[in-house]
Amino acid sequence: MKANEIRSKSSEELQKELVALKEELFKLRFQHATNQLENPQQIASVKRDIARVKTIIREQELKAN
Repeated sequence: MKANEIRSKSSEELQKELVALKEELFKLRFQHATNQLENPQQIASVKRDIARVKTIIREQELKAN
């Protein structure tokens, strides 16, 4: 997921995206704990996406004020 794609979304869409990414991270961690995860790099990728979304949400908050 690119930052430009995230910036084009509204704050409501970003909140939904954040919830979806957190759910995906939970599922990946569960798969990793049960040794069913084929690519552990997915966890890092999802964490980065969560950080990107949170950063852009914060940018929008500061821009609004």
